Amino acid sequence: MATKKPSCYKRILLKISGEILQGGSGFGIVPHVVAGIANEIREIRDLGVQIAVVIGGGNIFRGLHAAEQGMDRATGDYIGMLATVINSLALQDSLEKIDVHTRVLTAFEIKAFAEPYIRRRAVRHLEKGRVVVFGGGTGNPYFTTDTTAALRAIEISADVILKATKVNGVYDKDPLKHEDAKLFKRLSYLQVLRKRLKVMDSTAVTLCMNNDLPIIVFNLTKQGNIKRVVQKQKIGTVVS
Repeated sequence: MATKKPSCYKRILLKISGEILQGGSGFGIVPHVVAGIANEIREIRDLGVQIAVVIGGGNIFRGLHAAEQGMDRATGDYIGMLATVINSLALQDSLEKIDVHTRVLTAFEIKAFAEPYIRRRAVRHLEKGRVVVFGGGTGNPYFTTDTTAALRAIEISADVILKATKVNGVYDKDPLKHEDAKLFKRLSYLQVLRKRLKVMDSTAVTLCMNNDLPIIVFNLTKQGNIKRVVQKQKIGTVVS
């Protein structure tokens, strides 16, 4: 007798770009946008799904852009890491306000308001039903939060990375600029690398490929999409 496939992923890593938190303001954090994401996370938490989150810092600071304007790249990346911690705390605040127990774990120590990242501690929090938000990137310059997401997902044995974006998935060209852009429903890791598609950076994709970790790219701006993806409905682009 065939084994019935589970209706939901058991443990996920949700990757959110910092730009999503700024809404239409162009900079910073818009509280009602963060609250909306928190409510969607609570919905999937209530399904029994274990949730880890990585948030970028591009709504506040981008180290690479600062380096292009003359700042030392490592210094710029360190500032960007701090920006991800700010975003992580904002999400924690919104989640705690709706009774979702949340822990922020950072790659470097900020003892006053976050826990240091320890893999076994992170897994224990997940097992207890807490949402875990990983802040501070990998703790090293020259690595993106995409790479952080891939690394942490592998370390905690997540079933999948859910890459939340502003568009419906992965396209052959920018759908916001080209009306004839083609949406891919499924891609291999090698196709992403060879075509240089903007799914995640090449380091992150290679990590996922080497560890057989699927990536699903989907549109976060459509309400309820996180739940749909977690319930394995066919939306977005699957990279595997």
